[in-house]
Amino acid sequence: MATLYEKLGVQPSATEDEIKRAYRKAAMRWHPDRNAGSEETARAAFLDIKDAYDILSDRAQRKVYDDVFAQKMRSWEARVQRMERERAEREEAARAAEQAAYAKLLSLAMRFANEGYNRDVVFGVLLGQQCEASRAGQIADSVLALHASRQQKNVSTEPVTDNDRSAQAGGHTLAQDDRATATSGSTLSGLWFQFLNGLRS
Repeated sequence: MATLYEKLGVQPSATEDEIKRAYRKAAMRWHPDRNAGSEETARAAFLDIKDAYDILSDRAQRKVYDDVFAQKMRSWEARVQRMERERAEREEAARAAEQAAYAKLLSLAMRFANEGYNRDVVFGVLLGQQCEASRAGQIADSVLALHASRQQKNVSTEPVTDNDRSAQAGGHTLAQDDRATATSGSTLSGLWFQFLNGLRS
C-alpha cells in the first residue's frame, strides 16, 4: 500500500514547499477534466492526492502520521526479521535431521558390511529403511569399498608366522580358503534368500 508521500511523489523528508508543488503537479495530472474517457479513475486518484495533501500540509497531522507510520514500519521490519529467523531455523533443523538420517544409514550399512554381508544385502537393507534406490546404491558401494580397503590393509599388515609358511608350503591354506569361501557364499546366499522372503511377507 502506497504511503501518503508516495501518492504525492515526494520523500518523507520533503519540505512544505516541496509537498505543495508536488500536490499541484499531481492534481493537474489527475483532474477529471484532464482525463476524458477515464473520469472515474482520475477522480479516485485526485481524491487520494487531495487527502494526502490535507494531512501532510498540516504540521500536527503530519507528525501524527509520521509517528504512526514509523511505528508500523518498525513492526513490519520486526515481523520480516522474525519470519526470516524462523525460516533459517527450519532450514537448519531440516539439514540436521537429514544429516542424522544419513549417518544412521551409513552406520547400518557399515554394520552389515562388517558382518560379512555382500553389496546386495546391504542395498536391500537400506531400501528397507525407506532409503531411495539411488542413495542406497551409493551408500552400499561406498561402504563395501571402504570395508574391502580396510580388509586389504589388515591382511597386508599381518605378520607371517612359521605355521603360515608351513601351511602354504603344504597347500593347506588354499584348501582352507576354498572351503571357507564356499561356506561363506552359501551362508550369504541363504541369508539373502531369507531377507527377500521377509520383504515379500
